This record gives sequence, C-alpha cells and structure tokens, in this order.
Amino acid sequence: MIIGIPKEIKDNEFRTSLPPGGARELVRNGHTVLIERGAGAGSGFTDAEYEAAGAQVLEAAAEVWGRAQMVLKVKEPLPSEYPLLRPDLILFTYLHLAASESLTRAMMASGVTGIAYETVEDPDGHLPLLQPMSEVAGRMATQIAAHYLQRPEGGRGILMGGVPGTRPAHVAVIGAGTVGTNATQIALGMGAQVTLLDVNTERLRYLDEVMHSRLITLHSNEANIREALMTADAVIGAVLVTGARAPRLVTRDMLGLMPPNSVIVDVAVDQGGCVETTHATTHSDPTYLVDGVLHYGVSNMPGAVPRTSSFALSNATLRYALRLANLGIGEAFARDPGLAKGLNIHGGRVTYAAVAEAFGIN
Repeated sequence: MIIGIPKEIKDNEFRTSLPPGGARELVRNGHTVLIERGAGAGSGFTDAEYEAAGAQVLEAAAEVWGRAQMVLKVKEPLPSEYPLLRPDLILFTYLHLAASESLTRAMMASGVTGIAYETVEDPDGHLPLLQPMSEVAGRMATQIAAHYLQRPEGGRGILMGGVPGTRPAHVAVIGAGTVGTNATQIALGMGAQVTLLDVNTERLRYLDEVMHSRLITLHSNEANIREALMTADAVIGAVLVTGARAPRLVTRDMLGLMPPNSVIVDVAVDQGGCVETTHATTHSDPTYLVDGVLHYGVSNMPGAVPRTSSFALSNATLRYALRLANLGIGEAFARDPGLAKGLNIHGGRVTYAAVAEAFGIN
C-alpha cells in the first residue's frame, strides 16, 4: 500500500503522524511511504531521517495526497484540504466529526473512507488511540491553568501550590477519565486542592484510594458542579462521550458563581466543549473572557509539545496502520472489530451513530 504523510496545517500544529521509526516499519513490511517535505520538522525529525528510513520525500502536499492510498494525519482535514479527499482514499486520523457538521458533510460529499482514531476500541472497550493524547492534554491542562492563573496572563494571581501560610489554588476537574485523571495527578503534584467530579462512583472510589492528598471526589450533578464552581480558581473540563458531542455541564449562568478572573481550560473543546461558553481557539490566540472568567479552548493542545506527542501517538497508531496496510480495510475490520468501530464515514454515508445523531443524518 502507498501511505502518505502530509504536513499538518492547523494553527501551530507541530506534530506529525509518523516519526522516522514508524516509516521504517511500514517500509520493512513492503509498503511505500510518501512524506511531504518538512512534515516532521516541527517535531524535530529531518527529511534526511525519513529518507534513511526508506521513505520518499515529496515537495507538494497535493502530490502526497494524490498518490497515497491511505493518508495518516494527526488532525482533521481543514477546508483547504477538502478538495484532496476522494472516494478511493482511506483517511486515518483524529476526526472529531460530531463537533463539525461542515467537515462531516464535506467528507460525505467526497466519498472518502474516514477512520477516526478517537473511536477505535480495544477488546476491553477502551480507546487506545485517544488515550496517549488524552494523557498529554490532561497533564498540559493543569500546566496551562497554572500559567493563566498568573495575574499578567489575566488570572487571579494565585500560585497553584501556594506557600506556607496561604491557601493553594482550588482546581475543579469535571470528568475522571484519562484527561481528568492526568490533570488531577499534576494538580495534586503541584500542591493544589482538587475537586474531581464524575458520574462513575466506582471510578471515583478507585481514584480516592490511590491519590489521597488534597483530593475531594464528588458525584457529577448540577448541584455539585455549582458548589465546586463557587470556590474554583481553575476548572478543567475533561468530559468524553465516545464519538459524540460533549454534554454541556457548565452553563453560562454558572459563570457568575465563579471568582473573578478564574480560569476554565476546556479539554473537551474538540468534541464541542463541556462548557456552554467555550469555543475552539488556537495556540496563536488561545484565550478570551466571558463574564469575567478567562476561557482557554485550544483544540490541539498536544501540538505544543510535538516531540513527546508524535512519539506517543505513533506508539499507539502504528500497529493499526500496519494492519490496514497489510490486510486491506475489509480483512482488517473482519479480524479486529474494535478497529472497525473507527469507521465514521464510508461511501458518502455516516457509519458512526453518534456522529449521525449529532446532525440528524441517517
């Protein structure tokens, strides 16, 4: 199979979907790897390293897309890439279609086969291709909250861990999945007091046992969210419903409960956000104020730490890319039903229920 690796073009997206070591594995299995010149530069990988791994370096993105039978990316196609989609192409990337009707309909119109990293499941029902970036984003979320709590950045002027004789920051984390767990670990490690909310009591019980320290666990409901917001210096939105739009658990009227110049980091923004007032932002312009609360909504947070992220992503995705390339899509799906759950778009039709439901599509 011919596998294409175009350069990512999202704002300040420095990750690449395939480090040189991954290209070597694909070539070793008899496949052709085409990579756009400079596609790995943001992550510190040179074109020479790719060539040494057996990949072919091409000058133009259009040539990579045009010759490839399967394109591996990190982020969803942007409008300038829509014309490059075609019926005989497999696109394997993060799609987050439930957050974008325009992208969904563009992919339907193109006839492309879209396999989404974020809905591939393992035999236990976990999301192995979402997990590594959720780990990165969760850990970054707390760092980002700590940064924006500084007064010059628009925050309350609070040090995350405080110092003796002062109180630490209070961080409310909504969602105890991979993002929320990692955000909580880092916040506790920085000395913050953390309130962690989730609907899964067993998950809260487990995290309460293993984390100890300044952790308060609460069942996630409107009353408890409101109570947590009243003293929260920072809120981290970490809610996930697989493949679907994130539920809006923090409404605009709740912002009035929060202290002035508090911070919201909504990691769920790439699935529409779990805060009503959240909208996607970029690394170039990451924050905005609503009702005195600073919002951070960058939808590709791990792109800021691309070398770590590119290795972590490829560690998870490469075995699935090899399966698709070695077996073809039909046999790969037949042998791995969890991989088949990654199929979101095929032959002009939406094939993932949560995406269809988001836009009223059959």
